[in-house]
Amino acid sequence: MNRKKLGFGVIGCGRISAKHFEAIAALPTAELAAVCDVVLERADRAAVTHGARGYYTYPELLKRADVDIVTIATPSGSHAEIAVAAAQAGKHVLVEKPMAMRAEDLDRMIEACRRAGVKLGVIHQNRFNPAVRALRAALEAGRFGRLTHAQATVRWHRDEAYYAQAPWRGTKEQDGGVLMNQSIHNIDLLQWMLGGVESVFGYTATALRPIEMEDVAVAVLRGAGGALGVIEAATTIYPRNLEETLNVFGATGSAVIGGLAINRVETWDFADGAAEREAMLAAREADPPDVYGFGHTALFADMIEAVLEDRPPAVPGEEGRKAVEIVLGIYRSVAEGRPVPLSGGVK
Repeated sequence: MNRKKLGFGVIGCGRISAKHFEAIAALPTAELAAVCDVVLERADRAAVTHGARGYYTYPELLKRADVDIVTIATPSGSHAEIAVAAAQAGKHVLVEKPMAMRAEDLDRMIEACRRAGVKLGVIHQNRFNPAVRALRAALEAGRFGRLTHAQATVRWHRDEAYYAQAPWRGTKEQDGGVLMNQSIHNIDLLQWMLGGVESVFGYTATALRPIEMEDVAVAVLRGAGGALGVIEAATTIYPRNLEETLNVFGATGSAVIGGLAINRVETWDFADGAAEREAMLAAREADPPDVYGFGHTALFADMIEAVLEDRPPAVPGEEGRKAVEIVLGIYRSVAEGRPVPLSGGVK
């Protein structure tokens, strides 16, 4: 292998792994060294398709000296175990969302990577969408004035066949429900725009799908700066995906980002830029081919730069933890029937 490139090992060769392979192939500083999946046919197919060595157990992959970064694309309940093992093997870690399913696992992953001196990045690729970056830049420039509220909405369709694809789907231990799985990216963006979350209160229901966790949920949040937040999430929408949107409102600005994957400016109105609105709307990009969007390559490039420059990745473990803590707070609120403060505020 050309050591001017960083070697990647992809652990988990299910549907999202296609985005990992695509990003690695697109980057001149990356090279795929190995793949792994406990389903033998998937591991073999990925190895042949992408010209990499295939493994059926991740400890074998972690022994390879030419693997610098591992990406973890396994069922969510296994993320922590693999991430800790990878860190102990001296590998940098890039983990799919949600980072982990339990609070103690979030901390365990962060501490293991800290002790090993390796980077821990979380795949929240929508942060790299041009529309989202423009929104964040406007927020940081103070163009909204005082924030009043924001909303994250995911109205998607996932039928029984989707959940029947694998026994872990919709389970408490390995997948979670619509909040932890389908809505976690938008919850991440919501808390990022609010500057953190101090408390949550929510309701969840398993309305239509035969799963262990929720298929519809609503929640309200109090942001660290006093602005309020709303989450609406459902996989019960008939008969197809309807929308995923992020709304941010302030005294001097309103913005709505929509599209299939939070990729398109729908509303853009600011007191200091009336002429800008038409240009932003005219520049709206076309929807990507799937809900995963176009952000993986930019996120992978950032991870490589973080390793080479010895700096934190754009979405480090500490940041990836925040969205999960909000979801766990909502679950606790449902169980206890009260608003739940988030420890120290998720900032």
